[in-house]
Amino acid sequence: MVTVTEKAAGEIKRVIGEQNMPEGTVLRIGVAGGGCSGFQYKLGFDAAADREKDHISEQHGLQVAIDKKSDLYLDGTTVDFYDGLEKRGFTFENPNVTRSCGCGSSFSV
Repeated sequence: MVTVTEKAAGEIKRVIGEQNMPEGTVLRIGVAGGGCSGFQYKLGFDAAADREKDHISEQHGLQVAIDKKSDLYLDGTTVDFYDGLEKRGFTFENPNVTRSCGCGSSFSV
């Protein structure tokens, strides 16, 4: 299971509201091949999730969908939002990672 922190969920809900996305919009979290270490994290929005193809949860009032293939690589991951002086954005704390690139946007398991 992937955990979305309250701070990350709040930022995502803020973006959904600002962009006037339709009711029922879900946060889709996944992985894709690429990057210098093999896989990259994906965050996006989707109009709907399919319970047969996705693991779906509600966290802090936010619907989260993860396709079952990505879930294998993301199990135990925490998604947080960092808002500091030097950078701002979402972070992934993934216990399955064996190696990651210097910028932290790609990884291997």
